[in-house]
Amino acid sequence: QVQLVESGGGLVQSGGSLRLSCVSSTLNFMFWHMAWYRQAPGKQRELVARVSADGVTNYADSVKGRFTITRETKNTLYLQMNNLNPEDTAVYYCHADHSLLNRTVWGQGTQIFVSS
Repeated sequence: QVQLVESGGGLVQSGGSLRLSCVSSTLNFMFWHMAWYRQAPGKQRELVARVSADGVTNYADSVKGRFTITRETKNTLYLQMNNLNPEDTAVYYCHADHSLLNRTVWGQGTQIFVSS
């Protein structure tokens, strides 16, 4: 019953890049607001980047200019992360929101660790 599956996490050196992927076999992302969240140990989950169903993007101030969210197919979402730093270390979650249907879907999360 898993609807969102993330991949692409791992260990990377400071200054490096990673690309996260989120894929669904059941959701059509064109009808959902998609987003990436992250949660560091001991901290609240926070919004990193989002793209609305009509393509409008929004980024947290801490990642502006470094991260890019894209929805390239109806069921594939990416987060390109460049110039990573240790403060980006967290579990990253794919998220889908359908406000009209009052439904939200979370992925299982993928761990990102940025070494100094």
